[in-house]
Amino acid sequence: MVLIPKSENLESFWIDKNLVTVSDFRKFIQKTKFKAEAEKFGDAGFFDIKTGLWSLKKGANWEYPLGKDFPKTPDNHPVTQVSWNDAVAYCKWAGKRLPTKDEYELAAKNGEDEYDKLYSWGEIDEENGKYKGNFWQGSFPLVNTVKDGFQYTSPVGYFGKTEIGMTDMGGNVWQWSADWSTEKPEEKLQFGGSYLCDKAVCHGYKIGNTASSTPETSLMHVGFRGVKEAK
Repeated sequence: MVLIPKSENLESFWIDKNLVTVSDFRKFIQKTKFKAEAEKFGDAGFFDIKTGLWSLKKGANWEYPLGKDFPKTPDNHPVTQVSWNDAVAYCKWAGKRLPTKDEYELAAKNGEDEYDKLYSWGEIDEENGKYKGNFWQGSFPLVNTVKDGFQYTSPVGYFGKTEIGMTDMGGNVWQWSADWSTEKPEEKLQFGGSYLCDKAVCHGYKIGNTASSTPETSLMHVGFRGVKEAK
């Protein structure tokens, strides 16, 4: 975990350096016999890159986020198809909790209240043909050139670390937070953007931009990381 020092508005706290991986979540499932909501419902949210449409995909779950007509996601990729309720259950088991909006943003700003760059890694999202994160290249929703090397999720930490040693703070998968959306009071906020984010459409991996979903919703591009108070 990474220690975020006390700021003007927040007490110091620890935040997971990495997103929770498939391997991490499997240990939780094996230890607790927990049944994730996508498994209870029998389906989960799936985006079809061929049609550019969202639907409920039968059989999609945390091991098979794209459905069972696709391979299992590798153990070192972020776990997805976990609802907010699933993420809370995992964090409780691990002695953690989900980050608040303010905590996530401070961590994304490398612990600096006055950080004024667009992204956790700086001002630009690509340099000399090398991308800083896993996000959409092309024109969403139908054209993705995949110049960053990944159509879907990428291994946790693949694109390097921020100044304070965190990974995947922009792109790869959206991340659940503890806070409710003010615009959609029945939904929980998500931060960080995902591999489906085109900056011309949502720019979700820009610091401060958000998405939201209801607590029981499982999606193939949403994961999480935990935090705990510093003592």
